Amino acid sequence: MRIALRIALAASAALLTLGVAQAQETLRIGTEGAYPPFNNLTADGQLVGFDIDIAKALCDEMKVKCTFVAQDWDGIIPALQAGKFDAIVASMSITAERKEKVDFSNKYYNTPSAIAVPKDSTLKGVTKEDLAGKTIGVATTTTHFNYASKTYTDSTIKGYPSSPEEQADLANGRLDAIEDDIVVLQQFLDSPDGACCKILGQPSPQPVEIFGPGAGIAVRKGETDLVNKLNAAIDAIRANGKYKEINDKYFKFDVFGAES
Repeated sequence: MRIALRIALAASAALLTLGVAQAQETLRIGTEGAYPPFNNLTADGQLVGFDIDIAKALCDEMKVKCTFVAQDWDGIIPALQAGKFDAIVASMSITAERKEKVDFSNKYYNTPSAIAVPKDSTLKGVTKEDLAGKTIGVATTTTHFNYASKTYTDSTIKGYPSSPEEQADLANGRLDAIEDDIVVLQQFLDSPDGACCKILGQPSPQPVEIFGPGAGIAVRKGETDLVNKLNAAIDAIRANGKYKEINDKYFKFDVFGAES
């Protein structure tokens, strides 16, 4: 009986250990699903885009299984802190303000901000003076919103939950301009809905203290081991060609930006 009991206890312990190991091998990724071409929800509920493919490649490199959770942008950091997922891969710019709440990997891309306007706009530039008196649409709780609010103080800054809403209002004539990532704007302009509009220019300079060094992967504070694994995986896919393969699927230039 004692031998049988020992065998049963050993088997239970082995199963428990296996269960813990399996749980550790799954990395839950939070993303927005409303920021094409970086992340987007298809009509049948699938998450697709550059962020999603990069996350999958990083998980492959780290030899863990990825699962994805769609989360509204405004609540994405609180959801991470609450344990809804383990990391955010959602084109989140690394900023000092956010680093007070979460830890970040190194950047995995860095593209500039830009201003889009209707094609028949009489605006000539993107300075504070050029846009004085105009209404600019920007997604809230983003670096673009922070920049627009601090720079275009003679304009009306109208906040939106995500990029598609601001794009729709620009196309429908309810805004004079919108500010967003240049890649997001270009994809909008290349679509039938964006045929109305054009990129007016890129604000300059684009201060690092607002925009940060690029988009990174956010994790809960103190999870240094996960940050180190993510950084090593980013370096690995840059070196082995997987990053370029994903990059070229979506873009005609290297979105990683200058080496830093």
